[in-house]
Amino acid sequence: MKALEEIRKQLSLGEFDFSRHALKRAVERNISELEIKEAGWNAKIIEDYPDDKYAPSCLLLGFTKTGRPVHMQVSLADTEFVKIITLYEPSGDEWIDYSKRR
Repeated sequence: MKALEEIRKQLSLGEFDFSRHALKRAVERNISELEIKEAGWNAKIIEDYPDDKYAPSCLLLGFTKTGRPVHMQVSLADTEFVKIITLYEPSGDEWIDYSKRR
């Protein structure tokens, strides 16, 4: 399984793939590849999903250079590139400090 440091490095270098769902969400939510790279550089794990459907995954929280919070669910599978399963800007109504569910 990939470690957080490897995931951060790959995200910040643009070494990631999108699931079909994640690509659709990135377009709908206007989250650019640059923002993914920026948020990936400082991302931290806020939730673990060890029993996820296809492979263990986790939810990351990172911030862009402009301070935009971004949640990214990524696969922890040992693949060449990090697989982004979904991504979105978290709502303050649903999250405390964008890192804990209300």
